[in-house]
Amino acid sequence: MAFQSSENGIDPRILKLLNGIPALAYYIRNRGVSFAISWAHRLSGIFMVIFIGFHIFTLSALTTPAAYTDKMKLYQLPVLIFIEWALALPVVFHALNGARLVLYESFRCRNDQMLVNWVVGLTLLYAGLLAVLMLMGSQSVSAVFFWLVAVSVALTAAYGLYVRIGQTAHAWGWKLQRLTGTFLLVMVPAHFLFMHLGPQIAKDAGLVALRLQNPWIKLVDAALLLSALYHGGYGLNSILNDYIGSKELRVVGRGAIIFVMTIAAVAGLRLIVSI
Repeated sequence: MAFQSSENGIDPRILKLLNGIPALAYYIRNRGVSFAISWAHRLSGIFMVIFIGFHIFTLSALTTPAAYTDKMKLYQLPVLIFIEWALALPVVFHALNGARLVLYESFRCRNDQMLVNWVVGLTLLYAGLLAVLMLMGSQSVSAVFFWLVAVSVALTAAYGLYVRIGQTAHAWGWKLQRLTGTFLLVMVPAHFLFMHLGPQIAKDAGLVALRLQNPWIKLVDAALLLSALYHGGYGLNSILNDYIGSKELRVVGRGAIIFVMTIAAVAGLRLIVSI
């Protein structure tokens, strides 16, 4: 039995798409759209943290250009190109759904059905745009100019949110989680777009190293890394608090999250500085 648009206000085309995923359709039918979206957000957030760790590990091979080039040769296989494209989708969904939550809780945009439609629609639109860029191949773009525009938009969005929540009674940890999320809303999709503007832009060790030697690019990468690690660590801690009843286990889990995120931050910053 498929869930119906009349019951939740979601666009029928989106519901048809979701009905094609049996497990997701089951949970939406029995627990509602909000429940499924909430869990999709958490799972995609966990995926984002894993992706960051894998990304740092892959880039660590830049210290040995030949090893990095050998690794990147695998990504030229058609099946891995498709997987590389598909991996961007949960991350972009997480960013857009995070924006929905910010609009809901801080800007009182309470038309949740409309916002969910926008999240799914923009995720699919982004997927199409990314696919087109990957199929088009090499495009000429200045890395400095690209990231100047992206950072300007990201900081403007984050500042707009800060104006809204800066004087509220919320803890600064909570505020920083929302501010980094808003910053990443622009920066993460921009990162995927930039990496796929050309087949060699992220796969040629020489080109990657040359780009990372620019002080501005180093600053951008460091800001992206630290924002993503803080945001991901805070999210993991929230999941821990929601589902672990034992105070002692929560303390141990929180310590493990801080340890892992610190190690990742040190490794990533060391890599950015050393290249």
